[in-house]
Amino acid sequence: MKDSFMDFKKFVKGKKVAVVGIGISNKPLIDLLLNLGADVSAFDKKNKEQLGKTAEELSKKGVNLVLGNRYLEKLKDFEVIFKTPSMRIDMPELQEAKRSGAYITSEMEEFIRYCPAKIYGVTGSDGKTTTTTLIYNILKEQGYKTWVGGNIGTPLFSKIEQISRDDKVVLELSSFQLMTMNVSPEVSIVTNLSPNHLDMHKNMDEYINAKKNIFKYQKKNDLLILNKDNKITNSMTDEAKGRLMKFSIRQKIDYGAYFESEKLYINNKEVCELKDIKLKGMHNVENLLAAFCAVNEDVDIATMKKVAASFAGVEHRCEFVRELDGVKYYNDSIASSPTRTLAGLVAFDRPVILIAGGYDKNIPFEPLAEKGYEYIKTLVLVGNTKNKIKASFEKVIEDKKIKLPILMADDFEDAVLKARQSAKGGDIVTLSPACASFDLFPNFEVRGNKFKDIVNHLD
Repeated sequence: MKDSFMDFKKFVKGKKVAVVGIGISNKPLIDLLLNLGADVSAFDKKNKEQLGKTAEELSKKGVNLVLGNRYLEKLKDFEVIFKTPSMRIDMPELQEAKRSGAYITSEMEEFIRYCPAKIYGVTGSDGKTTTTTLIYNILKEQGYKTWVGGNIGTPLFSKIEQISRDDKVVLELSSFQLMTMNVSPEVSIVTNLSPNHLDMHKNMDEYINAKKNIFKYQKKNDLLILNKDNKITNSMTDEAKGRLMKFSIRQKIDYGAYFESEKLYINNKEVCELKDIKLKGMHNVENLLAAFCAVNEDVDIATMKKVAASFAGVEHRCEFVRELDGVKYYNDSIASSPTRTLAGLVAFDRPVILIAGGYDKNIPFEPLAEKGYEYIKTLVLVGNTKNKIKASFEKVIEDKKIKLPILMADDFEDAVLKARQSAKGGDIVTLSPACASFDLFPNFEVRGNKFKDIVNHLD
């Protein structure tokens, strides 16, 4: 039985609460805390001018604003601290607050603790958003009132009293959100794991351990779903706290989902044929299998089949943009890691003109070069990592004595123009950066939309 939200209401009333980071999810959180009678202070690195209208609105509501570069130094004497997901718990200021007796938590942690509905949590290095959206769509198609949140959708903690026990909730959870988590969803999926976010995490072990929190606190009857084909996720088998299901595109699995003879199965029952699926690529077959495992106790196979046959994908994920002069352009801006880019490349039926590069997350690019070169016709590089990626590919070109043109772009628009100039009728151009967007754009959506805008204005 989950904790009652009434307990949280009693706990937070009259308390001195700090909300660190005035972002998208924290604005509704601030309103909720105010409504529950908390004394709220909002902390942010930005100053009043940078926050603009938001600062004015919060001040009018009676929120004490603590702003500017040294804002964390004032994080003393608070009873409750809601931290933003990307903020490390081992920061000296947070550690000092903890020693002083502060309860440090996050919006997502408290939501999972008090949400009355069954929660399906999805994490992994790649495929999180597609798998989350598939689960959401299948549950909705079955007739459940379904909510989606976490990394996508809307902040849900502020809506918790609108969610009933019979509803279903699907959450996409990042390693940052999971890092300090001490509660787990009833159904937890780890799609796959590979080096990622090593600019934020101390090392790969810390990244993996953060991901494990999605199932670390599960109960005996809860369900963990692991990718059998991924070495790291499969190694977690003995750590399952409750029931365990697996999925595989390489071998048959009696209790779980698998791909065999061009068909997708769940618990040895056929769901659909590969030719009926709209999503491109075997990585999306994996995403479907993971989703089938997640919902197998709550929906009919006919519902799974219907969604598999109709779901065309999520924006910015191998998204077809347009065809111009016989050249097809695809937006795969979500591909912020080498493994995700590799999965996208393999989905096409011919070598592509690849636009890659961006913010450096300290991830090695050698795997992309060593496994991806045969799927690339021309490589166009842009952003902070362009020289790093170039060096990885040049080593493979030299070792394997192959020809692979590498074009260096001055900026994002130049990258698209260079790709267009090198393309001939029948070619495919894909933006699949293998990097985060933060060197040039605030997020991958803005990057993808910019790409689509440039492509759609080509003539």
